[in-house]
Amino acid sequence: MTRSKAPNRSAARLAAVQALYQFEMEQPQLHLLLDEFHMHRLGAEIEDDQYLEADVAFFDDVVRGVAARRDEIDAVLTRRLAEGWSIARLDRTMLQILRAGAYELMARADINVGTVIGEYLDVAHAFFDARETKFVNGLLDAVAKDLRK
Repeated sequence: MTRSKAPNRSAARLAAVQALYQFEMEQPQLHLLLDEFHMHRLGAEIEDDQYLEADVAFFDDVVRGVAARRDEIDAVLTRRLAEGWSIARLDRTMLQILRAGAYELMARADINVGTVIGEYLDVAHAFFDARETKFVNGLLDAVAKDLRK
């Protein structure tokens, strides 16, 4: 019997968004940030909350990929933002969700579009209400049409 990767990847995506937020706000060295998550967050118990085991390699890929391709990702997102909107205007958590989703759409052709969008909608639900979640859905769907023709 093979164990599904889905819960581990879902946990990895949520942790990646958190790590990317921390990376943007505090600007630590990337390897130190990854080490912190590996040792103290992924699958750990924090303040009586047990965090799910995450697919560490997948987590690393998303965080490293977004960090390495941030300008390219931001350009893709900017092309699909409504007139008058810019990356700088987006909520910082929202931006990390969009960056991570756009990275997967760019670099992870092994994962279908519906899975990527659905997973990041779940992450968005953890932080935002329905209106913002619809925004994530619409923007990632538009990005997917650009990147996965």
